[in-house]
Amino acid sequence: MKKSSLSTLGMLITLGIVYGDIGTSPLYVMNAIVNDAGTMSAAKPEYILGSVSLIFWTLMLITTIKYVLIAMKADNNNEGGIFALYALVRSKGKWLIIPALIGGSALLADGTLTPAVTVTSAIEGIKGQRFGNLIFSNKQSVVLIIVTVILLSIFIIQKFGTEKIGKSFGPIMLIWFSFIGLAGLFNLTNNFEVLKALSPVYAIRVLFSPVNKVGIFILGSVFLATTGAEALYSDMGQVGKHNIYATWPFVYLMLMLNYLGQAAWVINNYQNSHFNNISGINPFYEMLPDEFKIFAIVIATLAAIIASQALITGSFTLVQEAIGLKILPRLKVKFPGKVQSQLYIETINWLLCLVTVSIVWGFQTSEHMEAAYGLAITMTMLMTTILLHQFLIMKHKKIAANIFLVCFFALESLFLISSLTKFVHGGYITVIITLAILAIMVIWFFGNKRRDAYMDESENVCLLDFIPQLEKLSNDSSIPIYATNLVYMIKVGDDYSIKRSIVYSILDQEPKRAKVYWFITVHQTSAPYECTYSVDMMHTRNVVKVTLNLGFKKSQHVNIYIRQIINSLLDQKVIDDQTPTYSIVPKRRVGSFKFVIQNQQFQDLGAQEYMSSLDRMLIGGRLLLQNITIPPALWYGLEFSDVVEEKVPLFLGIHTDQYLTELKVKNQKKNNIS
Repeated sequence: MKKSSLSTLGMLITLGIVYGDIGTSPLYVMNAIVNDAGTMSAAKPEYILGSVSLIFWTLMLITTIKYVLIAMKADNNNEGGIFALYALVRSKGKWLIIPALIGGSALLADGTLTPAVTVTSAIEGIKGQRFGNLIFSNKQSVVLIIVTVILLSIFIIQKFGTEKIGKSFGPIMLIWFSFIGLAGLFNLTNNFEVLKALSPVYAIRVLFSPVNKVGIFILGSVFLATTGAEALYSDMGQVGKHNIYATWPFVYLMLMLNYLGQAAWVINNYQNSHFNNISGINPFYEMLPDEFKIFAIVIATLAAIIASQALITGSFTLVQEAIGLKILPRLKVKFPGKVQSQLYIETINWLLCLVTVSIVWGFQTSEHMEAAYGLAITMTMLMTTILLHQFLIMKHKKIAANIFLVCFFALESLFLISSLTKFVHGGYITVIITLAILAIMVIWFFGNKRRDAYMDESENVCLLDFIPQLEKLSNDSSIPIYATNLVYMIKVGDDYSIKRSIVYSILDQEPKRAKVYWFITVHQTSAPYECTYSVDMMHTRNVVKVTLNLGFKKSQHVNIYIRQIINSLLDQKVIDDQTPTYSIVPKRRVGSFKFVIQNQQFQDLGAQEYMSSLDRMLIGGRLLLQNITIPPALWYGLEFSDVVEEKVPLFLGIHTDQYLTELKVKNQKKNNIS
């Protein structure tokens, strides 16, 4: 259910949907910063004050200014996210597909780490804790088992829909933010000196201070505080920008109170003999009184589950958008809930599950996971900056666009460079995942482009030229009826050009007699939820050209749309009555259907000799992906319909020198001459 207008309920839902990732960052950010120092004794006040100052200004510049104030102005019919933004600006240049592909693949890759890091960080708090007579072991294996059970449960419930449990997300996150804010404020009262960290002077100073052993690379840990910023923009369509505007100040305040509280605790305890030589200390849990730790672990685990759920749902949405924009191959999309935004993609769900659980067991601890976390998301933010630059130019704000590009590209490049130190410590995992996803996107998108470039225009004919034959065939009672409505899913050009194989299928193989011939063209549009159609009868009553205009977030279930269109045409008396003689459905007006889908096969092997190696790889890879992903019948929602799939060769650039040349006929019989 969308809550696009500002309301108390909308704000509560926003807390539950949007802020899971960024809201759980206090679980591990200060932990990573202390680990950069080495031990607690090395986390000196100057170092901690500078680190918290960097966190404050990172959240201010990237999350608040870039995403909340600028990016959310770039809404595509109220939808946000990198693919929605690309759909908005792609007319500005073909090259813009490059940042869209890189950013989208990096965002999907980084999403596999978020559930692993957040849930593990939350559960690690139980180590050594007493629950009544039960004392938890300090062994990490216990944590890993609990984390695995939680993650598997999250992924298993996806196919049933999460609408009901989703209603509790808002109140839980409200409790979470209130708790971390109050916990931070409680510790802040012990050392108000940390408020000096709000000055940018401390942020700049710590980058060059000798107490900072890692130098500029501390930004790699600081960046973890803002990794959920992209979600604010991506989830805008679900909650509405006004609800984000209203809730972000509260979230920002609670986050900073907690960071300041953790900083105050570290400064007060960095010389404590109990801590000063121990590594792997998490200030989030250590700063809490013992009597609150059990509650903190429970609420932190719930918040981590919500963050994981948000990332999984976000991945489904991102993949659906990519499919609609023909960036990824077709995958089966289900809608288990009653709302449009509640979707489920089984293939993506279990791939995410496999990768996430593998990361948990591969890295073992949240400290090691943090080393891999955030590297890919810096690439997404850089790519979003490039696309936002084009959006600002499109809005005739060229000077502002250039200032924006220089400032944020430089800032995020700095974060990227600082995150590169994570590469050898685990960042290579997210890079490998990113490259794998990017390879699929590149092969599918550019494979389509190169295939279309090689298509032989001579294989097209004009549909109008064959209307007399189609009408004659439809009225030829000597041929049995093949179907009342014969539907071809095929692209028909504005000039009525159509593949020769379509007409050949109807007229030449075994003539397919139908009362009405339908030629359906599906156009994906840049408007997310557009659902319109146009009908061209071509001066007939039984040959119909239909164009469906579907947004990149709309379902492709053609069988639903076509029945609606037929009923509308029957009401207008544009086509003849189809009422069947026999039917168990009372007052049924629509006759039988048969859908024909032509599946192109790469059979013209000779033509490949004239293609570059790159084109051969792209087109061949694209057809391979087509064969291992969802078949067209399922994609168009025709699994329970009468579908005929015809395999046709994909003719690519046939050249004249492929034909034989006659040399000389031997042993020719001579004429008798008298």
